[in-house]
Amino acid sequence: MRRIVLALVLICAAWLPSAAFGHALDPGYLDLTPMGQDRWRVTWRVPDVGGRPMPIAARLPSTCSHDTPPPPHFDGRGWTTGWVADCPDGLAGGEIRIEGLDQTNTETLVRFELEPGWTQVHRLTASEAAFTVPAAAGVMEIFGSYVGLGVTHILEGVDHLLFVFALLLLVPDRRRLIWTVTAFTLAHSITLAAATTGLLKIPSPPVEAVIALSIVFLAYELTLPPERRDPLTMRFPWLVSFGFGLIHGLGFAGALREIGLPEGDIPLALFSFNVGVELGQLLFIAAVLATGAAVKLLYPRIKLHTAVLTRVASYGIGSIAAFWVIERMAAF
Repeated sequence: MRRIVLALVLICAAWLPSAAFGHALDPGYLDLTPMGQDRWRVTWRVPDVGGRPMPIAARLPSTCSHDTPPPPHFDGRGWTTGWVADCPDGLAGGEIRIEGLDQTNTETLVRFELEPGWTQVHRLTASEAAFTVPAAAGVMEIFGSYVGLGVTHILEGVDHLLFVFALLLLVPDRRRLIWTVTAFTLAHSITLAAATTGLLKIPSPPVEAVIALSIVFLAYELTLPPERRDPLTMRFPWLVSFGFGLIHGLGFAGALREIGLPEGDIPLALFSFNVGVELGQLLFIAAVLATGAAVKLLYPRIKLHTAVLTRVASYGIGSIAAFWVIERMAAF
C-alpha cells in the first residue's frame, strides 16, 4: 500500500512543476515607444515553438503604417524583431490585436506610451486577443492587468513554487505554516517594492543563483530527521522564510522591471502585482493540500509525512535546485 501512495505522491510532485513549465510558453511581448512626430518604435517578441517563431502577429491601429519588418532573430528563448510605425492619429482609441493568439495557450504583454514617460501595460490572452487603447489607464484596468501579470509570473516561476513546496513539507503544522508563508509574503513584498522603485539595485544573476541556493538549503534540511535539523529552522521557520523571501522578492522585481510600471500609478501597480503573486501562490498551496487531502481520503491509514516520502521529495527538489545553482553561476 505504501508503494501505491508513494507512486501517487511522486506523480503529483512531477505534475506540479511540469504544469508550471507548461502553463504557457514565455509570453509574447509588444513594446511601443514614442519617438515624436506621431512615430513609435515597435519591438515585437514571440515565443519559440520547436525552433521557430510562434505563428502570431501584432496588428496596430488601422491608421498606423510601417515598412515590412526585418526577419526576427532568436535570442535564446524567443524571436525578436522591430520597426518604426507612423500613426498620424496616435494610438489612443485605436485597436491593437494579436492575430493567432486565440489559437494558443500563451499570452501577450502590450507595453505602450501615449506620451514619453507615461507607461501603460495591457495583458492579452487567448480569450481576449485585442483591446482598444485608452486615453489613460483607469484604476481597475491597471489593477486587473498587474494582478494577472503577478499570477502568471508566480505560476510560471518553478523555482519559487519549489521553495513554497519545500516549506509545506518542512512545516506540516497548519498554524505554523500560515505564519511561515505570511513571513515569506511580507519579505518579498518589501524587496519587490524597493527594487522596482530603484531604492535597491542588485544584479539579477547573483539573485537567481541565491534563490536556487535557498531551495537547496530547504531540501537539505528535509533529508535530515527532525531532531537533527537546524534548531533555528525548526523553532522559527518563519524567520528562515522571511530571510529567503527577501531574496525571492528581488527575483520578482527583475520580472516586473522588464514589464515596466505606469508612471503616476506605481504604488497601485506594485500592490496589484503583489496581490497577483499571492493569489498564484495560494492557488499552488491549495492544489498541493487538495492533492494530499485526496490521497488521505482514498487511503485514510496512510500518513503522507513519512520519512521515506519526505526524503524522496527532498532529493528530487534538491537535485533540480542544485542544477539551477550550477547553471545560474555559469551564466555569470
